[in-house]
Amino acid sequence: MIAEEYKKMLGEKSVIRQLSEYAAERAEEIGYENVFDYSLGNPSVPVPQVFTDVLVELATRDDPGSVHGYSPSLGIASVREKIAASLKERFGLDYEKEHIFMTSGAAGAIAHALRAVTVSGDEVITFAPYFPEYNPYVNKTGAVLKIVPPDTEGFQINFAAFEKMFSSKVMAVIVNTPNNPTGIAYSSATIKKLARFLEEKEREYGHDIHLISDEPYREIVFENVDAPYVAGYYHNAITCYSFSKSLSLPGERIGYVAVNPACRDAKLIIEMCGQISRGIGHNCPPSIIQLAVAEVADLTADLSVYETNMNILYRELTGLGFSCVKPGGTFYMFPKALEEDAVAFCKRALKYDLILVPADSFGCPGYFRMAYCIPTEKVERSLAAFRKLAADYK
Repeated sequence: MIAEEYKKMLGEKSVIRQLSEYAAERAEEIGYENVFDYSLGNPSVPVPQVFTDVLVELATRDDPGSVHGYSPSLGIASVREKIAASLKERFGLDYEKEHIFMTSGAAGAIAHALRAVTVSGDEVITFAPYFPEYNPYVNKTGAVLKIVPPDTEGFQINFAAFEKMFSSKVMAVIVNTPNNPTGIAYSSATIKKLARFLEEKEREYGHDIHLISDEPYREIVFENVDAPYVAGYYHNAITCYSFSKSLSLPGERIGYVAVNPACRDAKLIIEMCGQISRGIGHNCPPSIIQLAVAEVADLTADLSVYETNMNILYRELTGLGFSCVKPGGTFYMFPKALEEDAVAFCKRALKYDLILVPADSFGCPGYFRMAYCIPTEKVERSLAAFRKLAADYK
């Protein structure tokens, strides 16, 4: 007997991954340079040279056991100390190493955070449009994910719908800002309003409500955009971070959980994460990668190309008649399709070798996502294809 639950998931594969695989096959036929693949959020800028230099130095040490040995369950102490110090310096919260747990990227961080603060039957709320993998992240814990419908005017939080959906069964709320798929950053006003609401509900229901902030795009914020640090506004906040986008290291799978020091049981939650690992087979990210990122925790790759690409595409697409809220960060754009059925629209785009992702799985039908983490010259060459696609709808 095999696990029918996971067998069923084979028929529900990620649309993003399927389109990325199609793009790779198409590139073999006509050449990579002729396929305009906006499907997968894979960073396109080089990793900082200093990270590579640190990695080489670590790999060539005389004592290989210090870099290739098992990591402690919560992560290497010196790494946790450096990350805590970085967060304290940048955001003014009194983080210590006891508030940090090292993970395999933001996904690993969310997996631990959810299991630490929910039990089977609890509810977790997030806001559309949202990253589709939140469904298995939450539902496979035994908790139930509830989706607040989108505010398509500006893609801030739809508070009217959120308040109606809220009940005493809600134990956690997930926010993702700057957001995948919209590229929008929640404003300080939005986060303050959310924090006040959750504080009121904690008093009303008499139990903690944790705000899980999914932040892999925290460092990709465009000029003059208001993008607050979420944990600075709410005591029971758990930050889930990844270095994948800031340092262009998605394949290294390195991130962390940071529990707000003001959170009730903050240090206990971190200790619990070590035990959660025993149940999900996490067992720590590689020691050498932990040590390497600790040395560059305050650095980023040159992320400026993403704003350049965004401006080129936003100007062209809005000029062609697409409706789109201008992104404030990330490397995603979220225009409205030129017909009601975004799946049909994205299928038509394939005729011009434009690989676009329909947003139905993001909880926002009628829109599509573009991951513009590709070379700028390729963005510019893709504009002719967008013009042809728009002409089909004239």
